[in-house]
Amino acid sequence: MRLRVRGSGRLRVVDAPITRHVTSGNTNSPTLMIGAKGADMIKQDTASRRDGRL
Repeated sequence: MRLRVRGSGRLRVVDAPITRHVTSGNTNSPTLMIGAKGADMIKQDTASRRDGRL
């Protein structure tokens, strides 16, 4: 799962609703972690595209 939107070239969605279960506590920490992981995925894919791997 690379958070890509089907049918759109380079559009990504990095948001809390990608979680399968709603947490019973504070949702801020999981949302920040999702954003950080999404940013890492985008960086990796951008580096791969520059290197010609994608």
